[in-house]
Parts: sequence; structure tokens; C-alpha cells
Amino acid sequence: MTIKTILTTSFLWLSLSVGVVAQTPVVDTTVAQAVQVIPAEEKPKTKHYLKRAVLPSAVLVAAGIYTIRGNGFYSSYDASRDARRAFPNFSTVVDDYLFFVPIAGLYGFNLFSSQNKHDIKRQTGLLLVSGLVTTALTYPTKILTGVERPNGKPRAFPSGHTSYAFTIAAIVDKEFRGKSKWISVGSYTIASATGVMRVLNNEHWMSDVLAGAGLGLLSVNTVYFVHDRIMRNKGLNASIAPTVLPNGQLGMGMALQF
Repeated sequence: MTIKTILTTSFLWLSLSVGVVAQTPVVDTTVAQAVQVIPAEEKPKTKHYLKRAVLPSAVLVAAGIYTIRGNGFYSSYDASRDARRAFPNFSTVVDDYLFFVPIAGLYGFNLFSSQNKHDIKRQTGLLLVSGLVTTALTYPTKILTGVERPNGKPRAFPSGHTSYAFTIAAIVDKEFRGKSKWISVGSYTIASATGVMRVLNNEHWMSDVLAGAGLGLLSVNTVYFVHDRIMRNKGLNASIAPTVLPNGQLGMGMALQF
């Protein structure tokens, strides 16, 4: 196996959900906001959620489980070995920060775009709740599985960096897919690159990255599904304001309103 195999395998699985998620119909929010009426057909159906959200996420998580350690037709051990052979001196800290780039894009697009799905306060609320769900899924799983990283450190499965990378990318996709498909493609490419670099950096196994991507997508799609079915035009707004920290210093506080 060559490095082309690991990159092809990783990007193939990581982009499965991109193609599926990007096909979701776009709602004309301009009309909805003008009349302040949400037609019944705009509410997401459970079948649609299962097919286009749960299924891609389940495929990615299942692929991670299938290739864990030395399992599968092309295991995580195989991928790590090929990565070491192809890039023996690869080392970067870019993957620690790269997945934050779409957040800058999320708030940047709001400055000059009227095609976002929600206003900036609701976007922030959805982002925070999605992040909490991702954390609740990722870190207990790390503890329960107890998989050791390729560099010998603990808590490998699933990859937290990749989980958050796909959480952020999915939020951007949900909010701005109506403006341009390239915004979604760019966000998912950054998320995929984060996962690949985690493997090349010897920080994670391929299985960790695949499962992390699935959990990130599942978190966002679940939060948006619940929001659109139950909380549309209600609460879930976030605000940021100056505050005094417990140590007496000035800082910024964030509040989430339900």
C-alpha cells in the first residue's frame, strides 16, 4: 500500500457524508421571514433525517470500528505504516488550529450574506449545542474504548480534533449551502485535511478519524433536526458580553438562551 491508498481511503470515507448532506433541499428563508409563517412541509421528516443524516454518520463510525487496530481489509495499522513510510519526517501543528478556520468563515459570511439559514445569534446557539453533543459522544467513548494512540498516548478512539472539525464544517454547510456549494466543499475539505494530518502526525489511527467524522456529523444533524422540529422560532440564541471573571479580571461571557 502507498500513501495514495491511505489518502484515497480517508478522503473517500470522509466525503461520503459531504455528497449526501449537500443534496438536502434549500428552504427559502426570505419568504418565511417575511410572512413569519413556517409551512408544515418545511419541518424535517424523520425518514429524511435517518436517510441523509444518520446513515452517512453510521457508515463512517462503522468504517472506523471495522478498521480499528489490525482489523479490516485495510486496517488502521496498515494506514499508519504506510504513512510513516511515505512521510517519515512529517510534523506539523496546523491540525491543532486548521479546523477553526470554518468558524471564521461562518461569521465572516454573515457580514455580507443574506442567504444564511439562521441569524447569527441562533447560529451561535446551534454551534454551541452541537459542540456539547459532540463532546458528550466523543470523550466518554474515548474512555470506554481505551485505545492507545500510535504515539503511545491514551484515548485515541475517536479523534476529538476530527469530531470538532466535522461539527464546525457541518454547521457552515447547513447555514450557507444555499449561497454556494463551494462553501460546503471548502469546509468539508478543511475537516478532511484535519483528519488526514492527525494520521500523518502519528497522533491518531485511521479508525479514530473515520469515527470522529461520523460523530461530528451526527451531532450537528441531530441538533438541527430537533431544532427544526421543536424549537423553530423559539429560544436557542446566544449572546456575548463583557463580564468580570471569578479572579476579578475582565473577560468575555457567553450566554445561551433557551
